[in-house]
Amino acid sequence: MRKRLLIALNKPYGVMSQFTDAQHRPTLGDYLKVPRVYPAGRLDKDSEGLILLTNDGRLQERIAHPHFKLEKTYWAQVEGTADQAQLKMLRVGVKLRDGWTAPAKVRRIDEPTLWIRNPPIRYRATIPTHWIELKIAEGRNRQVRRMTAAVGLPTLRLVRTQIGPWVLGELQPGQWCKLNPNALKQKKIKHFY
Repeated sequence: MRKRLLIALNKPYGVMSQFTDAQHRPTLGDYLKVPRVYPAGRLDKDSEGLILLTNDGRLQERIAHPHFKLEKTYWAQVEGTADQAQLKMLRVGVKLRDGWTAPAKVRRIDEPTLWIRNPPIRYRATIPTHWIELKIAEGRNRQVRRMTAAVGLPTLRLVRTQIGPWVLGELQPGQWCKLNPNALKQKKIKHFY
């Protein structure tokens, strides 16, 4: 019987959330040489931060499938100033092309201390930027970016900092570490296939 693995990786900007790419773009395989682990969820190539990988299919489903409502935390640098009306819309739920989102937990935060992104975000002297923290339990394609854009706050930089009980911590881009795969309470997992 193989040992269950759970790995946290700080996915750098511009890296695909997969191990191979027909277009030869950077992938997880450029940073992680552990055999037979697979991402539990995705981050689009323009997003950074925590991605979890495991060799356990049940744990992968438990982390990634929206049915389990595992909360994910993101820090988003947005263009403009997030006012109370915009934050309220995010807290209530936003209508996107594929339907309404579930309510998000959202608040303004001070600019976090992060690594320098390469390439840096574009700055425009006449338009301020601010940081917000969003917590969601859904996992639609580019959901946070679409939610902030829908309320008039385009996302310039997006960093996932937490998935359920697992946090990014001090990992720098491209760094990884092993985690405790038993951190989630053991509940019976339904399969949807």
